[in-house]
Amino acid sequence: MTELTGGATTPSVLSTHRKAIFVVTALGAFMASLDLSIVNVAFPALERAFTHDTRASLSWVLTGYSIVFGSLLVVAGRTADRLGSRRIFFFGLGVFCVGSLLCAIAPSVPLLILGRVVQGFGAAALLPASLSLLLTSYSKEKRSQIVALWGGIGALAVATGPSLGAVLITAFSWRAAFYVNLPVGVVAWLVGRRVLVKTERSRSTSSPDFPGVVLLSGALATLVLAISEGPSWGWNNARIIGAFVAAVLLAGAFLYRSHRHQQPVLDLRLFRARSFSVANAAVLLYAMGFFAMLLGNILFLTSVWHYSILDAGLAVTPGPLMVALVSGPAGKLAGRWGFRRVLMVGFGVFTIGLVWYVTRVGLTPEYLKIWLPGTLIVGLGIGLTFPVLSAAAVSSLEPARYAVGSAVNQTARQVGGALGVAILVVILGTPTSATEALSNFKHLWLYVASMAAFAGIICIGLSRAKIAHSEFSSVELDVKKAHGFEAMLDGEIVGEPFAFHEPHDAEPK
Repeated sequence: MTELTGGATTPSVLSTHRKAIFVVTALGAFMASLDLSIVNVAFPALERAFTHDTRASLSWVLTGYSIVFGSLLVVAGRTADRLGSRRIFFFGLGVFCVGSLLCAIAPSVPLLILGRVVQGFGAAALLPASLSLLLTSYSKEKRSQIVALWGGIGALAVATGPSLGAVLITAFSWRAAFYVNLPVGVVAWLVGRRVLVKTERSRSTSSPDFPGVVLLSGALATLVLAISEGPSWGWNNARIIGAFVAAVLLAGAFLYRSHRHQQPVLDLRLFRARSFSVANAAVLLYAMGFFAMLLGNILFLTSVWHYSILDAGLAVTPGPLMVALVSGPAGKLAGRWGFRRVLMVGFGVFTIGLVWYVTRVGLTPEYLKIWLPGTLIVGLGIGLTFPVLSAAAVSSLEPARYAVGSAVNQTARQVGGALGVAILVVILGTPTSATEALSNFKHLWLYVASMAAFAGIICIGLSRAKIAHSEFSSVELDVKKAHGFEAMLDGEIVGEPFAFHEPHDAEPK
């Protein structure tokens, strides 16, 4: 992927259009980020609309997107380098809108899943290309500030997604969650055709590893299939065993290809850096719990407490708002204390929030007394962990590898999210009473807490690195917020804003 620490701008052309360029690229980030949170809120409506389809089948609406997005992200960034970011931006935007339209008009679950896969393909092309176009439009001195603003737009989309999605779905139907992307995409397309300029292409002659994408997607898809359908097909069913075997074989082939390819989907050399390996392992485990919790909380509120979709969307909104408030101060604390201490506190707080749900939530709805405090505690824990994990993942890499390192970190999140949703299906099952359903949700919250605890244990392996600056600037704090909202490439690719003291944990050149 493009090393975005340098590169020239063209002031005579860009000085007039920079604001419009920011609007266009931010609209792309907003659209992709909004789609993540809205689909979670729409899930109960999908269950009511497609009553003959199992929850395991419907879960592919979420996991299909995550698998494709995570598998393609690195390759899409490298393709944008080779073919031009402007071309890939419009390609991704068009594909994402086509996918949104397919989802909106889908008469069946298989076609809805197909639309989500198309959306994931488009989002993987759209996000890195939009960031590249944005950064090459501004001078090096202003890039941190502009990426902070860009990340803030995505953060706003995630924070407002549950409430906005709930309003749209209540006023219209679940299809509105996908139709909403179309006018945004049309505006971005029309304005972008006028203001976006071509970027310099990479001189690399090697092609991105597209077969590697197929192998990784296949390995994840077969693993998710085996996990999610295991309870209904039977764990000793030949199809389930075959899916597990296929996942192992495809994963082995993927790792072998990544070791030999010049521009692999997963650059295994990055994992020579201890902080990178530890942080990404923690992200994978944490995401397996985190994404299961996001969907699980909506399902609990609508199925056990019998909230409407509108009430459920509003009920979960304080969580992401808390994340937005805490992410900045978390960056300051990491600068003073190092990553490990902040992460230990964050994982502890997050686990306490999940235990609160397990021990206090009952069949009787008690939002202000029970649910709201738990949501705020969990949001505090997320704000102290996800942003800091993203920074820790790239802390020991050379600046030229920040972009690829951040993309791999994003891939780890998406992979963890896909597996987490599949495990949610297994844990929740098909209860026959409200009491059984409540018990299953408590098991889900315990599972999420255990994933956070395991991630915290892994983070003990992080070095005691401290950022050289005594404090983060306000701009750098805002960049951190982009990490906490999983839809975006991380802010560290904008140059070398931090200097880390890790003399024994540097990536080999």
